[in-house]
Amino acid sequence: MRQIAFREALREAMSEEMRLDKRVFLMGEEVAEYNGAYKVSQGMLEEFGAKRVIDTPISELGFAAIAVGAAQKGLRPIVEFMTWNFAVLALDQILNTASKMLAMSGGQVGCPIVFRGPNGSAGQLGAQHSTAFESYYANIPGLKVVSVSNPYDAKGLLKSAIRDNDPVIFMESELGYGDKGEVPEGEYLIPIGKADVKRAGTDVTIVSYNKMMKVALGAAEELQKEGISAEVIDLRTIRPLDWHTILESVKKTNRLVIVEEQWPMCSVSSEIAYRIQKEGFDYLDAPVRRITSADAPMHYAPNLVAQYLPDVPRTVKLVKEVMYQVK
Repeated sequence: MRQIAFREALREAMSEEMRLDKRVFLMGEEVAEYNGAYKVSQGMLEEFGAKRVIDTPISELGFAAIAVGAAQKGLRPIVEFMTWNFAVLALDQILNTASKMLAMSGGQVGCPIVFRGPNGSAGQLGAQHSTAFESYYANIPGLKVVSVSNPYDAKGLLKSAIRDNDPVIFMESELGYGDKGEVPEGEYLIPIGKADVKRAGTDVTIVSYNKMMKVALGAAEELQKEGISAEVIDLRTIRPLDWHTILESVKKTNRLVIVEEQWPMCSVSSEIAYRIQKEGFDYLDAPVRRITSADAPMHYAPNLVAQYLPDVPRTVKLVKEVMYQVK
């Protein structure tokens, strides 16, 4: 094992797959000459050349359409969006073509493509650059949605996404690209659709994903100081959703708190809460609770940013409520 940054793990995944399969290529804004807006693709142009690491115009709909067409003809594109906030411009290609083509063609034409880039807020960037999109894309049949929190999972899941024959939405975090974590030497894969128990516990289950995992794990640390043992689950994949792992944990802890960066209406936590109350109602000793982003656009002012996003103190308070320790 070695310590590498999140961006390096992504780069290793793409480079390894491009060496293995000449059909794989990377395209997006500034991915080549500039080495990537977040330096994820640093050095890849030099190794693979301009036909496989391709700078595009600032036209998300245009280059997404080219990549979707290439995937339907047998290539395996990786499309980098500078942020998923900009990818709404390409939603027509993702929703109406990539996700539906296999069904519309009666199984004759697939679309093996990865759309990837940073998702959600990255500090004081204003309302138009701060939306978390997991629940949007998870609502589309035909897509797989991956949202990763650390370098180990990022590499293993991105390699699996590139090899997958379905279109995969791969969501990262701009704030996490410099985070370091242990990654094995050599090749490994992590299956899409399997959550991971990051911390074992007995009193309450906390579920999260992407950068909100830092909040979930931070809350578990604080709760441990007060004698509350929290089990923390990283979803890793939003669609397909591994609610079975959550259910098995709830059978043990009898309580569930969900932490996410989505808006509350029709969110990932909404689906989890439904599944667990349906399949695990008899195991619950308290209502399923969640902490989400505020039900509003995220504004620029730092005090409003702090109020908008979930944090450790409010998560700890919520866990104590389901433990019936808050009056």
